[in-house]
Amino acid sequence: MVWDLLETLGNLLDVVNLFSSNSSSRGLHYNDKPAKKKKSKYYTEKVSGCFIAAAGILLFFVFKDPLPAENYTQTLLVSSLIGTAVSGLLFFLLYVLNLYYFKNFFKLLLFSGSVILFFISLVGCVYFRSGLFV
Repeated sequence: MVWDLLETLGNLLDVVNLFSSNSSSRGLHYNDKPAKKKKSKYYTEKVSGCFIAAAGILLFFVFKDPLPAENYTQTLLVSSLIGTAVSGLLFFLLYVLNLYYFKNFFKLLLFSGSVILFFISLVGCVYFRSGLFV
């Protein structure tokens, strides 16, 4: 008897919810996923282009004056290794956050190469222009 009353009350509430103007719960099911923002068509290429442009500007600042002659190749090698390590750390963080995936191999190479070049130029700019390491 009590169960019939609760079942009737539940059915009545379902009917009231159906005719109510509040549509926030309507159309949401367990398997539905929230709508994602639509990304730009050439998002990876734009980000890679920005990294390449920033790297070009930084490399201009590094190489516009002659570099110190002492341990020139060793200094460039160390700054390249540090930049590659920092970019590898960024790639690992992007992978952990499930943001390091690409539709084709060209986009992967373009993005990875531009990020590595950017961090190498950033480390070189900090290394040569700050005066902390020289």
